[in-house]
Amino acid sequence: MNTHVRGFDIDIIAIQRRTVRVLVLGQLAAAAALSSAVTVGAFVVQRILGQDTPWGGIATATVTLGTAFMSQYLSRRMSRRGRRDGLRLGYLLAIFGGFVAGVGAETKTLWLFLIGLFVYGSGQASNLLSRYAATDLAPAQERATAMSRILFASTFGAVFGPILVLPAQAAGEHIFGWNKYTGPWVFSAVFFVVSLVNAWTRLKPDPLLLARELGGGASGEVAPIRIRLALAEAVSTRRGALALASMVVSQMTMVAVMTMTPVHLKAHGHEELSSYVVSLHIAGMYAFSPLVGRFGDSRGRIRTIQVGGVLLAAATALSALAGDGYLLLFPALWLLGIGWSFGLIGGSSLLIDSVSEKARVSVQGAADMSMSFLGGIAGFSSGFIRKAVGYHALATFALVLALTLAAVATLRSLFPSDQSVAPTSETIPNT
Repeated sequence: MNTHVRGFDIDIIAIQRRTVRVLVLGQLAAAAALSSAVTVGAFVVQRILGQDTPWGGIATATVTLGTAFMSQYLSRRMSRRGRRDGLRLGYLLAIFGGFVAGVGAETKTLWLFLIGLFVYGSGQASNLLSRYAATDLAPAQERATAMSRILFASTFGAVFGPILVLPAQAAGEHIFGWNKYTGPWVFSAVFFVVSLVNAWTRLKPDPLLLARELGGGASGEVAPIRIRLALAEAVSTRRGALALASMVVSQMTMVAVMTMTPVHLKAHGHEELSSYVVSLHIAGMYAFSPLVGRFGDSRGRIRTIQVGGVLLAAATALSALAGDGYLLLFPALWLLGIGWSFGLIGGSSLLIDSVSEKARVSVQGAADMSMSFLGGIAGFSSGFIRKAVGYHALATFALVLALTLAAVATLRSLFPSDQSVAPTSETIPNT
């Protein structure tokens, strides 16, 4: 499809395909970096504070809180300067954060380690915002599919990342003389260099700026709206409120259970299995995303959210029943990842469809901020809940959240009273 812009004929379909390819490469490297390092985050905290500390969840919580802060900041920067500028800054900060976290882990300095983790969260924020970049030039009826391709790219990096933990630990110990958990953080920072160079040199033309120009607006800066107004825009319709709730609940459920699963395994003598369980979990998060995206475009966003809630409920129920064993945790964490994928893609796609184009980028950042912030709280609380009442009770709390999401989505599908949609989403079925 050729379009006339600034005196030139450009092929939007070709540009969209190239944009997705560029985003895919950045996602591959960044996902490997994030999954390999975060896997050992709780172990670093235990090394500093002791094996019985209830603060094990603070590592994941700090990363997700950093993700929350940086999601909002980077989205505002993207609103002004485009996707390329925001992504390259996010990946650059992630490199710096990885090295700082490595120094904190090596010196057993908790505050330095946590500062590094907070800055490191900008890498996850960039990865999350990449999924929106894939939809800037996509037709409205293909947004979920475009988004799912970016998430699918995370599969290979995210699955193999935790498996690389042991080689990174060995390399750090035997080549550089570092302690056991320093290597994964330093090597993860190196992975982010690939994502940085890729976004900096290859994301041209900028998809967001081009989309604005195609829509009849200026291709230059657009002032972002404030967080409070962005969130108000997101929940101004029931569809938007459900979209935000799906993203938040999916993230909270996933983070709370996933964060404490390695700690639970270690407490029962199965530490060596934690990386494989996490790899299977991450495979569930990303490997099926193309199918989830097509499901969302064909069957509707609300139905996608409904399926996500059911799968999350099944996953948390299995986790609660696992007890002192480990066999049930493999299917439980796998289903947890798939349920998260349905909830995130369904919620994110419905959010785009439910808000005005002018506020869309700001709303995306505010939604990711809310999702990551509350996910961080869930990760932080998970260690104390496990310490106080056990892993099974933690999973049961997550089960209640998942069942609530499934019930609300079911009610919305049965009684679709709110028919207001964004101007570009009329062609999307059953939303």
